[in-house]
Amino acid sequence: MRRWRMLALGVNAHASVTLGLFGLPLVMPEIMRHFAVSLPVGGLIANAPAFGILLALVVWGALADRHGERLVLGIGVGLAAVLFAAVAFVERTWAVIVLLALAGAAGSAAMVGGGRIVLRWFEPPERGVAMGVRQVSFTLGMAVGAFALPPVARAHGLPGVLLVCAGASLLAAVLAAAFLAEPPHEISGSGAAPAGSPYRQRTLWRVHATSALHVVPQIVVSTYGVSCLVGLYGWDSVAAGQLFGAAAIGGAVVRIAVGRWSDRTGLRMRPLLLITFATLGVLALLVAGALTRTWLGPVMLALAAVMTVAGNGLAYLAAGELAGPGWAGRVLGTHNTIQNTVSLIVTPLAGVLMVRAGFWAGFAAGLVCTLASLPVLPARGERPRGG
Repeated sequence: MRRWRMLALGVNAHASVTLGLFGLPLVMPEIMRHFAVSLPVGGLIANAPAFGILLALVVWGALADRHGERLVLGIGVGLAAVLFAAVAFVERTWAVIVLLALAGAAGSAAMVGGGRIVLRWFEPPERGVAMGVRQVSFTLGMAVGAFALPPVARAHGLPGVLLVCAGASLLAAVLAAAFLAEPPHEISGSGAAPAGSPYRQRTLWRVHATSALHVVPQIVVSTYGVSCLVGLYGWDSVAAGQLFGAAAIGGAVVRIAVGRWSDRTGLRMRPLLLITFATLGVLALLVAGALTRTWLGPVMLALAAVMTVAGNGLAYLAAGELAGPGWAGRVLGTHNTIQNTVSLIVTPLAGVLMVRAGFWAGFAAGLVCTLASLPVLPARGERPRGG
């Protein structure tokens, strides 16, 4: 049971800091109103933490490999809390972007540390479920954010939202620093990495590339989904946030189920391939719904919010297992760095595309990238992992 307590601390840290790192798009209308900016600029502000995440993940991974998760999570998430609080008292747009980027750099410690907990505390036959639970940290954070942040924004404005993010991160940092521990023994089957750099394996590069392509529809849906419901369908912003909150809960359940499926088969990439096919169908219907402005749009938007995150844990786990214990932090940091690089590029481009052509065009771009991932995904020849 101790390993599950350690995992719970990692999940709590990641979920709490997710409010500020990825939850701000849920209050996009308030961001646009507060700073009097357009949709693309609002998207840039809401995703400003990605700038810092991009620069810091590999560094946090190296520190975690050397010093462990306790120090990394305690310092990183705690510093993020301080920075979120500071943003609440700043009005200049450029200063907000800088501080949010620094908060992203600090808070990204939780994105690496939580994954290492799974690889260091759990045996291979349990890792799929454990990583599914760990990946729930993102969807849990987004679910809490979806239900909590829009009402806070309505009542207290953007500063209130940022102070809520700061408080949640501070509590999580204190708990991680106080209670995280080292595993009592080495875990068997820690990875398939050869001696030296694991990047000698083509499969690892293909896992990274697959996730890079899959993050495009995820970012488009999560960043502009609320704005689509409000702008295209006339939804109230709180109701739109609640829809995404419900979708986040569904995503959490699906991630754990996918992890269990992966453990039972001993495969990581084969289940991810099947999930990718299902995601293609959902995105195709989402594009059709957005074009026709029918009820199909909101329904598929909710399903897309679930399906675009369903396989993240499998790719993340596969990267860590290919890395081996000595490289896990750095490889997981690199994996998330690649995803956040794509996120940083896609966010403003998708915003401009949607302003000029309509929301359907952004969703179509996500569909194309998902389709392009099929020949990249390294499912052929995958061997089951045993204990």
